[in-house]
Amino acid sequence: IRLRVRHLPKTTAWEMPEAMWYSERLEYSFRLQRGPAPLIFAISGTGGFHNSGKNLALLKAFYQAGFHVVGITSPTHSQFVVAASKTGVPGHQRNDAKDIYRVMRQILGEIGHSDRITGYNMVGYSLGATNAAFVAELDARERKINFDKVAMINPPLSLYTSISKLDRMLQNIPGGLDNFNLFFDRVVQAITAAYQRSSTVEFSPDIVFEAFKANPPTTEELAALIGVAFRLSSSALIFTSDLRTDFGFIKPTNVSLTRNSSLSIFAQPSIRVGFTDYYHEFFWPFYEPQYPDESRDSFADQHSLRSIQDFLSGARNVSLFHNRDDVILSVGEIDWFPTVFGDRATIYPNGGHLGNLEYAQVMADIVGYFK
Repeated sequence: IRLRVRHLPKTTAWEMPEAMWYSERLEYSFRLQRGPAPLIFAISGTGGFHNSGKNLALLKAFYQAGFHVVGITSPTHSQFVVAASKTGVPGHQRNDAKDIYRVMRQILGEIGHSDRITGYNMVGYSLGATNAAFVAELDARERKINFDKVAMINPPLSLYTSISKLDRMLQNIPGGLDNFNLFFDRVVQAITAAYQRSSTVEFSPDIVFEAFKANPPTTEELAALIGVAFRLSSSALIFTSDLRTDFGFIKPTNVSLTRNSSLSIFAQPSIRVGFTDYYHEFFWPFYEPQYPDESRDSFADQHSLRSIQDFLSGARNVSLFHNRDDVILSVGEIDWFPTVFGDRATIYPNGGHLGNLEYAQVMADIVGYFK
């Protein structure tokens, strides 16, 4: 599939720091069929670009099945934070949904050919699946796109619970967290070697697993690698958000950065900060003044799928694909999904977190749902 890549004009009114010059416009990818066809938006997972590995797999499958396809970057990707987020502090699911919804409508205006689009659909994986659920709930109220079908693939139930579990995986580093620097240096060396072997590898959580294919890790090391992979996403997100808002979390508020400033001094502190730290020390303090009636814990619940359970239980156009052994879920959480989705839930016995996404039968099931 030969995707076309375009950039949206800057949509936010805030004055961009000079150090963010490289992310001024949001990139997206698309490919249209030659004749009339339904269109599907595919939303990437945590820190994912519009054409990251798993999103590209979905775009290929749906294009081959006869759909117009559009790839959407995750609102937790640094470019989205800079170019398309109204607040600059992602993770607030209703705000993120508004940002994604606005981006989708802009893209539709850019690519044109509305006479060749016979319907609108949406799919998302991991955090992108959670985003898709909140976008679907927003669309059900605003009716500006009118999605025919929506698929959620391996979403977290409670975003806070899942990010806490991912952060704790770093405790599996051989020798404990005291050896974080040594372990991370080893990961960086492996990633460097992977880049030298291939010029097509994108810097994303997938690169960590690509780097260790030749030397498979132990079970404990694999858990630690998963933690590191998500830590790469969290560090980029947190530093970008801090720089954009001048919150003073990583970069002191009295420090100004230009396009020529070295950012390496901020690498060490940002890589040591996890998603849980982001929530407690940045995300919640940033939003707390706007929600005086919420507590720290109740505010976290507002960004879980439970907060839109009534919508999901009645939305016949929203379906779910999940794995019983998904590592980002806590014990018993998987049972919530068939209770809410009923016959719209497909639960596979194995697959971990997205490990079976590109299996022929799983992809056929997902595409078949839309067909």
